Amino acid sequence: MTSTINDPGTPSPSSGPGTSGPGTPDPPGAGDGGPALPRPRRRATRRLWLVFAVLLAAFVFLLVEGLGSALNYFDTVNQAFAHRGTLGTRTFNLEGDVVAGSIHPTAVGTNFEIAQGSHTVAVTNTGSPPQLFQANIAVVVVGHFTSDVSNNFVSHQILVKHSENYCAAHPDRVKATKAVQTLC
Repeated sequence: MTSTINDPGTPSPSSGPGTSGPGTPDPPGAGDGGPALPRPRRRATRRLWLVFAVLLAAFVFLLVEGLGSALNYFDTVNQAFAHRGTLGTRTFNLEGDVVAGSIHPTAVGTNFEIAQGSHTVAVTNTGSPPQLFQANIAVVVVGHFTSDVSNNFVSHQILVKHSENYCAAHPDRVKATKAVQTLC
């Protein structure tokens, strides 16, 4: 029985030039007596780019979701009429001016009309309206149309834009509509 012990001065069968492995080229400097350079780190670089891409995608998703839920959009009466078919009975915010003489308290809330231009929407609100709610002011109502062809809007919340006291104190900050101009 013979055993082979590699002498540090004797090259082993797998340590000579061109013997990095079957089908694998020698790293630069391997056969010329210079220091062996490490192989390129392709896997680590790819992994780093993948982690970066996932983190970037997560950041963009959180940014879009955060801004989307933080913003409260509303449609004006004219806009709601223009795309009433696509709104259907989905809940959204509707802005308009309260029509004078249309406010009628009910046992469960208030019925009134809001208008913009030639379009008028009949609003059935459940709950108590805010104290500043009155005719000829701009309001935003939260609710939905009763159908995709209806002029009736069911609301569960009324938001009043500003009182006349705010207009008097800050006339340059209020974007006055016809109804707000009567208050300011």
